[in-house]
Amino acid sequence: MGLTHIDAGGRAAMVDVGGKETTRREAVAAGRIRMSRECLTIVSENAAEKGDVICVARVAGIMAAKRAPELIPLCHPLSLTSVSVDFQLYPETSEIEAICVVRCEGRTGVEMEALTGVSVALLTVYDMCKAVDKHMEIGGVHLVRKTGGKTVEI
Repeated sequence: MGLTHIDAGGRAAMVDVGGKETTRREAVAAGRIRMSRECLTIVSENAAEKGDVICVARVAGIMAAKRAPELIPLCHPLSLTSVSVDFQLYPETSEIEAICVVRCEGRTGVEMEALTGVSVALLTVYDMCKAVDKHMEIGGVHLVRKTGGKTVEI
């Protein structure tokens, strides 16, 4: 299978999903941010000067998932039925993992929304903590699972 967002002439094109069946679709994306132990302690104790890092990052991730089509040129606007962003702290590696789950009833998947949500959630953690740790590193952003449509699950 070739690239679906390129037409026969090699030009960028939005995929026509009009003939696809409407199904329940879900995508889960995850990624991590590594930081100093001091910074992770501040986040875990809710002691950041800018406020509750996890709460703000959760809201930012949800908002970002809803706006994915405004940020990604060929992404279809979808009526999302659910977006959640959760976090897991890993003191042993001084990391925070963000997990974004997006659902809809539609004709195309919600992978881009989930990946956008997790990315912006992690960027928000970075923004809120950069005064404490200027060497944080975001990585490992990936699609964990998708269901719905032709692809039952990956």
